[in-house]
Amino acid sequence: MLAFLFVIFAVAFRFLPHPYTFTPVAAALLFFGARGPRRLFWVPVALLIASDLILTPFVYSYPLSPDHFVTWAWYGAMVLLGSALRNNAKPVRLLGASLTASVSFFLLSNFAVWAVWKMYPKTLSGLAAAYDAGIPFFRHEVAGDLLFTAAMFGTPVLIQAIHKARGEVNADRIASA
Repeated sequence: MLAFLFVIFAVAFRFLPHPYTFTPVAAALLFFGARGPRRLFWVPVALLIASDLILTPFVYSYPLSPDHFVTWAWYGAMVLLGSALRNNAKPVRLLGASLTASVSFFLLSNFAVWAVWKMYPKTLSGLAAAYDAGIPFFRHEVAGDLLFTAAMFGTPVLIQAIHKARGEVNADRIASA
């Protein structure tokens, strides 16, 4: 249940004012991969694609372009990366997954913008300029990914601790729901 709630939260958060790339998207995808039902891995990807189809033309006033396919593939990859946390979501692994999400999105999305759009020359210096322009966004992305990953993966632990402190018998089942 939490996996679905976190994805809905991530989609809704994108429609609220926030610093660019400071979102719970990567964390929600990682959490869904780790805790959501495998047969429904497509759900968070579809919901985020749907939000892109609304946000891009109507909020950001950009046309849909082929670089979106890179972002959409990244959504799926993050759910799969999260599935590697299913049986071992220790803090170091969560940190690694969160940083992998941040770095991979930075590298892939800036490369896609360089390759698709005419903003930068199709040279190595043009590619370097695209990455350089993305650095301010990367800082927010890393901060958001780390914060939201810690919060989302910490929520079931907190719920379980609260229920155990209250002496409830099914604390493990309640926290995993």
